[in-house]
Amino acid sequence: MTADALAEPVDRVGKGWTAALSLANVAIWVGWYGPLQILLAQQAEDFAPGTGMSKETLLAWVTGVGAVVSLVANPFFGALSDRTTARWGRRTPWIVAGAAGGALSLLLLAGADGLWTMAVGWCLVQLALNAAFAAVTAAVPDRVPRLQRGVVGGWLGAAQILGAVAGTGLATAIGGIAAGYAACAVFAVAGVLPYVLRYRDLRLGVADRPAWSWRSFARGFWLSPRRYPDFAWAWLTRLLINLSNALVLLYLLYYLRDRLHHNDPEQGVLILTAVDSVALLATVVVGGVWSDRVGRRKPFVMWSGVLMAAATALLAGWQTWAGAIVVAALLGVALGVFMSVDFALMTDVLPEARDRGKDLGVINVANALPQVAAPALAAPIVTHLGGYRVLYAVAAAIGLAGAVLVGRIRGVD
Repeated sequence: MTADALAEPVDRVGKGWTAALSLANVAIWVGWYGPLQILLAQQAEDFAPGTGMSKETLLAWVTGVGAVVSLVANPFFGALSDRTTARWGRRTPWIVAGAAGGALSLLLLAGADGLWTMAVGWCLVQLALNAAFAAVTAAVPDRVPRLQRGVVGGWLGAAQILGAVAGTGLATAIGGIAAGYAACAVFAVAGVLPYVLRYRDLRLGVADRPAWSWRSFARGFWLSPRRYPDFAWAWLTRLLINLSNALVLLYLLYYLRDRLHHNDPEQGVLILTAVDSVALLATVVVGGVWSDRVGRRKPFVMWSGVLMAAATALLAGWQTWAGAIVVAALLGVALGVFMSVDFALMTDVLPEARDRGKDLGVINVANALPQVAAPALAAPIVTHLGGYRVLYAVAAAIGLAGAVLVGRIRGVD
């Protein structure tokens, strides 16, 4: 069991394992995106009067603070899972604890009565669900051989968007903020059960756990760009493309309501999410399979990033409901390929098997950091520097830079 935990996997995983892990991923993303797409925005609108902040600023503040927590939590819990020698394995205990803690935190958010309880509740959601997500992500390089990671990454990518759709749908259809949070909490727990109950995790032997030292533990989170240049470039490209996407999504509800004057902006968000999701699902697995078969990653990541940048630029110039639908479809097509193949690319540049969870956590900082940076960039642009047209033009430029820099990765074809 110890050798398997640290060895490079060679045996292909089955469809059942992939499906169960993907469902666990759906559950985590339901817990994130039900609040992010609908519920937090509704609470920000309710709580903004009397705070001296606009609803946009309040939402940006809460999501930004939560993203800071995510920024720290993901690599931290990934590193802890690397060192876990529990009977149930390295990853499973953190999946269970994270899902349960996330559900309880969502219920706390359901009862929030003001800005501070809203902020604390969202920070706890980010803390707990990132523990689960770090463990789910690390299970892939633990168990999946390199030439199967594109397709597994594709299914995990599909799970993420299905989680976003399911979370948005639950938050919209259940009726009421409290009921929406409760529905997301139940799903977050139920979705991880098939994986943790059916599939046994790899166990790390006590003798193979590194000796504990706060200094070495803290130093482990720094990976020198000079020593690991491919890891550094891969991290930067993911950061820029995710930042571009975060700028598009952050104020979507307000964009539909205040710029396009959509008669039902909540339903509009759901429609756009559904269009994006259908397009994404059409390419996310296909892109991963294709990448595995040809044995190449970089061209898929680069051209999908270029298409996302072009679609975002189109949104800056074509600000109509029809334009939003077309952009949602184009972003879905490109994001599907990017999510599956970029994930496989990330696992290909990991430095050491012993630190897979921690290193993937560091990579996942490139997912969380845009949630911090996006509100800081978007709020002043929307309110003082040109509005949504300028916001989406800036997002397009950032995404294009990320796509171009993929070419700097040298050690992966």
